[in-house]
Amino acid sequence: MAWRHKCWRVSVSARSLGLWGTAMPGDYVRIAEGQYLVGDTRVSLDSLVYLFREGLSAESMVDCYPALTLEQVHGALAFYLGHQNEIDVYLTEGQRVADSQHLQSRQTNAELIAKLQRARNASQIPG
Repeated sequence: MAWRHKCWRVSVSARSLGLWGTAMPGDYVRIAEGQYLVGDTRVSLDSLVYLFREGLSAESMVDCYPALTLEQVHGALAFYLGHQNEIDVYLTEGQRVADSQHLQSRQTNAELIAKLQRARNASQIPG
């Protein structure tokens, strides 16, 4: 029996869609804590999408994430391909937030980073 679903747009987070903690058709992808996860695992859909973009096979993804079955990987990738535009927006926003947090952390911890760099440089053996 085939299932039908409605397409939706991912704006910033899954929470804004009212999908917090919701299982997707086939239970291959769910949203928990604002993140797309594969099945009932803690493996993020993001992880599989990045591996997919690098050209890894579904079998290789199972090797990377033994908690997943081959069916779950194929189901999650099918979900991604069916919602590629929305998921790509979600991934882009996640990367933007991560970059912003990284920059903020480097600014906040500039003195510590400089101290660690000086210690690293001082401990290197001259060539």
